[in-house]
Amino acid sequence: MTHKKSSIAITILLVIGVVAWSLAAGQTVDQRSVLSGNVLPNGLVAAGAMAREGDILVYVETITGPAAAVRANVDGVVREVAVRPGDKVKTGDIVVRIEPAKR
Repeated sequence: MTHKKSSIAITILLVIGVVAWSLAAGQTVDQRSVLSGNVLPNGLVAAGAMAREGDILVYVETITGPAAAVRANVDGVVREVAVRPGDKVKTGDIVVRIEPAKR
């Protein structure tokens, strides 16, 4: 009986720990490229930067010249930039991850 109670207690503690960890980790929103091309160094957002909805995060070189490939679709903090200048991106690639601002 004692073994069963301790197993239940450990399971409950593990569930609480996983829930607390997932809440503390925060959620990020993927920002996907809408154009294909080579990433340009000018205008490339940096991790830790604040972003507002509509801000241009990444420019790429297209056949018609430089163009905005990714705009922020939420306000928040840039947590990850998955590309570097010179990288080739395709439409739909995840390029930046933003942690939404707390409201």
